[in-house]
Amino acid sequence: MKLSADLRAFAGRIGHDFRDPELLLRAVTHSSLSSTTRPDNQRLEFLGDRVLGLVMAEALLGADLKASEGQLAPRFNALVRKETCADVARDLGLGEVLKLGRSEMMSGGRRKEALLGDALEAVIAAVYLDGGFESARRVVLRLWGDRIAKVDADARDAKTALQEWAQARGLPPPAYQAVDRTGPDHAPVFTVEVRLENGETERAAAGTKRVAEQAAARALLARMEARHD
Repeated sequence: MKLSADLRAFAGRIGHDFRDPELLLRAVTHSSLSSTTRPDNQRLEFLGDRVLGLVMAEALLGADLKASEGQLAPRFNALVRKETCADVARDLGLGEVLKLGRSEMMSGGRRKEALLGDALEAVIAAVYLDGGFESARRVVLRLWGDRIAKVDADARDAKTALQEWAQARGLPPPAYQAVDRTGPDHAPVFTVEVRLENGETERAAAGTKRVAEQAAARALLARMEARHD
């Protein structure tokens, strides 16, 4: 089969010349458009997640020969988590070439973080199946670029860091509550509040609850650490 012009351009941005174009088409096909003759990208996503993990683990080990497992783990999590994958997908313009069903398209699927992250993992798997591990490794390292070198030495996600801060002071884990939702269905904005048992709270808003929770946790942790320094 021949790829459409937009998918050929996308393959160029990935930096891989597909011998089997069907793999790329499957990687960008969401389950909302799948059928018995048109498979979706869920199985590729499962594989791509593992390929990405191996590439990042190998890269981190090579980048810091003295880092302990405890230092490497949060850096790894920061590089492979869904938010990072979605950022890379947006840089590639992946949302523009996704094959979506009408309902998913109308609800803003091309901008959804989880959908973009999953599709990028599927694309990584497509490269792996088409060209082998070295091809996938080369593509991943190029797409992630300086994210690997710049990943924070302590890259724990904000929710984990806040929970550890609370537990170290004898407090139970923070509680999160969605307190508001605004905007249209295709571009919602969620406001989330995080609360510690000592009464301290922070709120943040974002396009997904997950991102809003992280932002609220980050703000509260920064305030607590500044107050106790």
